[in-house]
Amino acid sequence: MNPTIALQCDLREVFAAQANPERALGQQRYMKSALPFYGLTKPDTARAVRTVLARHPLAEREDWVDAILTIWDEAERREELYAVLALLRHRAYRAWALDPAHLETLRRLIITGAWWDLVDEIAAHCVGDLLAARPAAVTPVLYDWAREENLWVRRSAILSQLTAKADTDRNLLSYAIEHSLADPDFFARKAIGWALREHAKTDPAWVIGFVSLNADRLSPLSRREALKHFG
Repeated sequence: MNPTIALQCDLREVFAAQANPERALGQQRYMKSALPFYGLTKPDTARAVRTVLARHPLAEREDWVDAILTIWDEAERREELYAVLALLRHRAYRAWALDPAHLETLRRLIITGAWWDLVDEIAAHCVGDLLAARPAAVTPVLYDWAREENLWVRRSAILSQLTAKADTDRNLLSYAIEHSLADPDFFARKAIGWALREHAKTDPAWVIGFVSLNADRLSPLSRREALKHFG
């Protein structure tokens, strides 16, 4: 059997065996998702995914990419998308995940995922890990992402350094934020504040200076989030 089909079928069978229709309805309402849920808890989803991925090792990069895109594109329930997030970050495929060519796959997932529960993990961890590992190749791409029309691509550029701490490229962070300052969308403004708040844990003086310099352009939400830890 095709490795992608085998993995996809096993995931669906394991999820379906643990389905909770009542919880699934609540999860779908909370997430405002057009895609229904199986109704698994987050820990149960993680355990199920670990078990299934261990049963279906992927020997070739092409198989890994095919599994990512097929399971994502054909998902019948949202937990299947969460399984793809785990597949993206699985330690067995880390070398493939750190190839800059992988950015195009991530961009496709960001655009089609278009919601915070999917995009934010891809941005902070998948894109972020790539940026940390291959800054010379990835940084110019993120400068391009920061200027894109698509909100979620721009949000990903802003959030790509959430875990960078002292290694944060402040020029890239500034650029990404500045190109979304005029966007009135909640998710743009929240991302700006979140990115600044996280960097404030490492470099509070820089964040205070950035907020002061852009006081007339930052939304109240972004400013409030950025300065949250300053009491």
